Amino acid sequence: MSLSDWIAAWIRTQVAVWVPVGVNWLASLGIAVPVEPATAVVVAALITGYYTLVRLLEAKWPAIGVLLGWKAQPVYDADQRRLRVVE
Repeated sequence: MSLSDWIAAWIRTQVAVWVPVGVNWLASLGIAVPVEPATAVVVAALITGYYTLVRLLEAKWPAIGVLLGWKAQPVYDADQRRLRVVE
């Protein structure tokens, strides 16, 4: 896997993680948000939901991939067992 492929995959994963965390933080400024261990469940559910929704929408509208921090969707090449980014 080339460095740019790895960076693209890493950015897309990190954006999917941090966007819901940011949303949860913003919500905590004015909306009651659980602060017990349930917070981890809420954040995990937001991460899963955000990532799943963006990936589903990206299948129809590829430009939406930018919502994961990188427009190019990573593609795993089964023959060469490496990640490559499709532009």
